[in-house]
Amino acid sequence: MDIAVLSGKGGTGKTLLSVNLAAAAEKSVYIDCDVEEPNGYLFFKPENIETEKVSVKIPYVNKELCDGCRKCVDFCKFNALALVGKYPFVFEEICHSCGGCVIVCPQGAMSEKDKVIGEIQKGRSENVEVVTGMLNTGEASGIPIIKKILPEKNNKKDVLNVIDCPPGSACIVMESIKDADYCILVAEPTIFGTHNLKMVYDLVKLFDKPYGVVLNKCLEGENPSEKFCMENSIKILGKIPFDSEIGEINSNAEILVREDDKYKKLFANLLETVIGEVQNETIANS
Repeated sequence: MDIAVLSGKGGTGKTLLSVNLAAAAEKSVYIDCDVEEPNGYLFFKPENIETEKVSVKIPYVNKELCDGCRKCVDFCKFNALALVGKYPFVFEEICHSCGGCVIVCPQGAMSEKDKVIGEIQKGRSENVEVVTGMLNTGEASGIPIIKKILPEKNNKKDVLNVIDCPPGSACIVMESIKDADYCILVAEPTIFGTHNLKMVYDLVKLFDKPYGVVLNKCLEGENPSEKFCMENSIKILGKIPFDSEIGEINSNAEILVREDDKYKKLFANLLETVIGEVQNETIANS
């Protein structure tokens, strides 16, 4: 079962929810797809870490064969190639690794080389297998890492896979949720929080994914995000209170469900609700 956790911006509580849902399960895989700023591993502190580098293909010009015809430059729609003097110059930062320039080169002067853009770390923390994608600083896109990291969940059919998505609704988020069975949207109880909730709400609707909302940092009184859910008939899966104890445990990089039974119960109940929603969705579509 593949559960993706989304939020319209950072700091909403996406990782808080992802980490604790994974920890509350009997057996789970936590997959951190927030490759630009992964932080789930700081809570899990996984052991026996294995590291795998992730590379993309970048064009390379053989100047002995190149005659400066500029067919590769004209072909590249990303402007990653420019003719400087007689030979093409490769702007590696904006290359999309499509390989088209290699195909169109009539002289066979274009080939490809590997460029490392990041790595994947795998380790274990008690009942949770922790898989973390890490994009190198300055790289344009983490999608190649996410494409490599997500097949890990397909090998774990008997466990819960919690996908901690990047914040927002860009292409990197779309890649993270495309194979998910269910999406959890995390929202804060503010007008700004409602704006960001609508952003990811529109995204999961576009992808036709089953979804529900968890309201975080809840206080008594008006909650614009809750109002938005009620007006749009969105399932509210649960609420996490605005609690100084939660803030203290979280700021110490500890996992709530492993520190206090009341939080273990809270997230266990939430996990049970989510699993029930997925099962109901499966029955409805069968």
